[in-house]
Amino acid sequence: MEKNIQQLPGYQVYEYKLVLTPHEELIKHIQDVRKAFTDKFSIENPIASLPQVLLASFKQIQAAEDRILNRLKIVAMGNPAFKVELKDFGSFPSHTIFINVTSKIPITNLIKKVKTDAQKLLKLDADNKPYFPTDSHITIGLKLKPWQYEKAWLEYEKKHFTGRFIADQMLLLQRREGEFKYKIAGSFKFENMPVDVKQGQLF
Repeated sequence: MEKNIQQLPGYQVYEYKLVLTPHEELIKHIQDVRKAFTDKFSIENPIASLPQVLLASFKQIQAAEDRILNRLKIVAMGNPAFKVELKDFGSFPSHTIFINVTSKIPITNLIKKVKTDAQKLLKLDADNKPYFPTDSHITIGLKLKPWQYEKAWLEYEKKHFTGRFIADQMLLLQRREGEFKYKIAGSFKFENMPVDVKQGQLF
């Protein structure tokens, strides 16, 4: 996208994340796990974001945001609330350690709905397509150095963790491209209503 177009109002590029977030008590528990991990393995850039399960990430111009919010609201209205189960730890060798999400089916189904109904709206251009994760998790440490990963995984593959929360909404987070902090752009309640997503074409 042309840089000079990005100077126009509404054409600034924003980064977005669509996420599920645990309840406050579980957030605090996961943050304590992250802090212990950061302290023990001398992590220089600890994760700043709140614990969350990613459903999609994408870049888009600000002018498209209202249409995206409307479409995601319709997707959420048709989706039931569901339980998210967390158990023990997993890893992506040799750089990331995370808490496993074991109740994958309802999350996979939700990601498929978002992909089917909103993918075109989430695509900025040919070089910036939306990302939809295929393996749900909550990250504890990422961009680890090889020694940090090896040492940490020796301990964390045997460690136990359990947690659960009811996902009754999804949040859209946004930040200006290049900024550090995300803020909430919208929240969408799961209402399990019969919804004809074709209505969304009107928005």
